[in-house]
Amino acid sequence: MKCYKCMRPTSTCICKHISTLQTKTRFIILMHPKEYKKEKNGTGHITNLQLENSEIIIGVDFTNNNRVNEILAKENSSSFLLYPGKDNFNLSVRKSSEINSFMGNSPTIFLIDGTWPCARKMLKLSKNLQQLKRVSFDNKIKSKFIIKQQPESLCLSTIESVYTVLNLLKQGDLEQCETKDFLIPFEKMIEHQLEYMLNPNSKNYCSTTKIDIVPKTLYKKNTERNIIFEQD
Repeated sequence: MKCYKCMRPTSTCICKHISTLQTKTRFIILMHPKEYKKEKNGTGHITNLQLENSEIIIGVDFTNNNRVNEILAKENSSSFLLYPGKDNFNLSVRKSSEINSFMGNSPTIFLIDGTWPCARKMLKLSKNLQQLKRVSFDNKIKSKFIIKQQPESLCLSTIESVYTVLNLLKQGDLEQCETKDFLIPFEKMIEHQLEYMLNPNSKNYCSTTKIDIVPKTLYKKNTERNIIFEQD
């Protein structure tokens, strides 16, 4: 059986851990079709479930995408693309007054959800996205997406990126939402996947998998759910 909300098997449904946030910022998740097919372990879908003020738009080239262009026509002056780059508006180093002046009270942030090669292709093809002002942040944490290989140690999943941005916007007095439980559904998804990999009856069983519970306080004080995954 399958849960058609979180798109996971009912035995590992994470819906009870989802706490929907209402944010001033609107998040538009531009999802690559390949990422959409990974709905069970995709963090873009979980992010959308966690945020009331968000939506997913699927595609590769958004130049002529009616929905994207409709949003841009309405919110163009306050629309931004979250994308790494040294010349971007860095939320991590800006003062509250600078963030408010630059982004306004109710910004719209577009996120590209896909592998890094796919994300680069999506941006290269999408002329309308290229015109957007870009925001970024200094990533000083390691991704918890330990069941997926990251291209670099500091690369973050979509849900972790949104979590980081929300906390930076809170520091800039642009958001007031409570984010302390925002990553719990994501962490639960990882736990279920690791349990599956450790099950000898599973087709993805890996006998060399090692699980260590270690104290990590990067996200929250409660560290019971924090797991490190190592594979020899």
